Amino acid sequence: MEPYTLIRSPKRKTMAICVKEDLTVVVRAPEHTPQEVIDQFVLENEDWIRRHVEMQRERRAQARTVTMEEEAQLRRQAKEVLVERIALFSAQMGLVPTGFRVTGARTRLGSCSGKNRLSFSFRLMAYPMSAIDLVVVHELAHIRYKHHGPSFYRLIEQYLPDYKTRLALLKDPRYRIL
Repeated sequence: MEPYTLIRSPKRKTMAICVKEDLTVVVRAPEHTPQEVIDQFVLENEDWIRRHVEMQRERRAQARTVTMEEEAQLRRQAKEVLVERIALFSAQMGLVPTGFRVTGARTRLGSCSGKNRLSFSFRLMAYPMSAIDLVVVHELAHIRYKHHGPSFYRLIEQYLPDYKTRLALLKDPRYRIL
């Protein structure tokens, strides 16, 4: 059986498995689930785990790393580019964030806080502008909708009808920076 990290949660009702970027396997389970049941769940999903570990390995092999100097340049670029893109789509959508910042997040290219403050990873600058615009519109849409329901995606589609094509760019490992 594949080694894994177990996270028990009192509010959780189902079990789930994820393979993280560093190739560790994380199993999430309801707090009182017996260990034997969790181990059986992992055994039943060994093929899925192996496939996803291999996929992450391939992603890591294709991703590139940046020097501290390159990171500093990408951060400067992010501040310039994102100010313009946020202003453009904010005006079009009628949604105004309380502010924005550039982070070093590795897996989340963008986020929107409960107080409508936007955050974007400097790593977003490695992607084409059409993908950057999708992340900006996505985060602005969270000002109106704090979920990923149908109304949320209708709002995105209203401003980016080709958002699904743009989404594929975000999944392309050629643009990924570690």
